[in-house]
Amino acid sequence: MAYGSCRIRAMDHLRLRHLATLALAGLLLNSTVFAAPLLRCHVTYAGSTQTIEASPVTDPYPVASMEIGGRFRFKAVMVGDAAHVDYIKLYTYLDARRQPLLIQETKYLPPFRVTATPSVLTGEQHLYAGPAERELIYSCTLEGVEP
Repeated sequence: MAYGSCRIRAMDHLRLRHLATLALAGLLLNSTVFAAPLLRCHVTYAGSTQTIEASPVTDPYPVASMEIGGRFRFKAVMVGDAAHVDYIKLYTYLDARRQPLLIQETKYLPPFRVTATPSVLTGEQHLYAGPAERELIYSCTLEGVEP
């Protein structure tokens, strides 16, 4: 009888070890699929495209706008933390002589789509500004948002 009970205990130990390995693999897979949120915008002016990425911040005011082709400025702000996005704001400015002139401000609120791949947030936006009606094109995706 002693031999049989040792054999059962060994099998139980192997099953527990196997279950623990599966549970750990599941946790690792879940954390890689839903990493910290990342906002990625592709901004095109005069045939040149720049990629602008934004991670969650608690204070939107220090986020700097990016210069685009000497004519525009673009600012992407995602307020929240790694677990939750409170809102996303996108600002587009015409780079005027005196100071940048706001030509578009957009705000996106939750709930955001949850997907394993980046999801489209804005679609393709075409903006025209300045005396010559210069064109700026942008589109943004959001990834890593948890359910």
